Amino acid sequence: MKVLVAGATGVMGRQLVPRLVDAGHEVFAMIRREADESKASQMGAVPMVADALEPAEVAEAMRQAAPEVVVHQLTAIGHVDPRHMERSFAATNRLRREGTDNLLAAARAVGVRRFVAQSNGGFTYARTGGPIKTEEDPLDPSPVRQMAAIIAAVDYLEKAVLEAEWTEGIVLRYGAFYGPGTSMAPGSEQFELIRKRKFPVVGDGGAVWSFVHVADAAEATVAAVENGDRGVYNIVDDDPAPVAEWLPEVAEMLGAKKPMRVPRFIGRLAAGPAGVVLMTELRGASNAKAKRDLGWRPAHSTWREGLRQAS
Repeated sequence: MKVLVAGATGVMGRQLVPRLVDAGHEVFAMIRREADESKASQMGAVPMVADALEPAEVAEAMRQAAPEVVVHQLTAIGHVDPRHMERSFAATNRLRREGTDNLLAAARAVGVRRFVAQSNGGFTYARTGGPIKTEEDPLDPSPVRQMAAIIAAVDYLEKAVLEAEWTEGIVLRYGAFYGPGTSMAPGSEQFELIRKRKFPVVGDGGAVWSFVHVADAAEATVAAVENGDRGVYNIVDDDPAPVAEWLPEVAEMLGAKKPMRVPRFIGRLAAGPAGVVLMTELRGASNAKAKRDLGWRPAHSTWREGLRQAS
């Protein structure tokens, strides 16, 4: 098939594009800068330079590629400051709104039959009820202020994709990434914070995190491109775990001392309300639907083995 990947040189794109090429697809890599053309070519894709926030450029790239499938992997996440998450995710929120609209409009004009989009299942579910959520459970209806714009943008993207009746809209709610190029990889900022005991367990550390190795997420995306039906899929490993469990284990993997434990009010002073949510209130996600309907099995079934290899 002809597949256009928007965000082809990002963390996910670098894993996804070569896999699509290896699977025999003709891949078009939509990139924002001409400087990235060689990166796209080296992965075996045809580079298409277009700014996702410029409708005319997106439309022209889509017209030239004439893909059967579009994969939306547009993000712009750099350093994340939990005290100012709305600032850290501002550019990504815009891509999830305007970029999604531009891609959908251009895709409709050329008759794209399947549209696969990156979403987030790592910290967007409602913080009530049981610890593990399925695709049927709602996104957080009352997030803390610092996370409200993020969850609103995710909700906007998902509704736009799923309500596009002219195409088969598929939403992939990825868990917390680890592996090459992510914030949880050798030398990464997050690993270094853990190593230096600057990543404490806040309160009871009861927030449940669902992880996924970025390579496994890419494999799930290929499966969605080839076999997915309209709907939402959690793309996470088999082992959701509370912070109080996974953080000390990761510290041990890194040869670091056990993380410090601080009360919620200290965590709030240091990392703000969003930081406390991330450490004490998140819900995990089930991957049963993706395994059943996409035929996907994560090679790293648990973060324990995957992170040990990555550390």
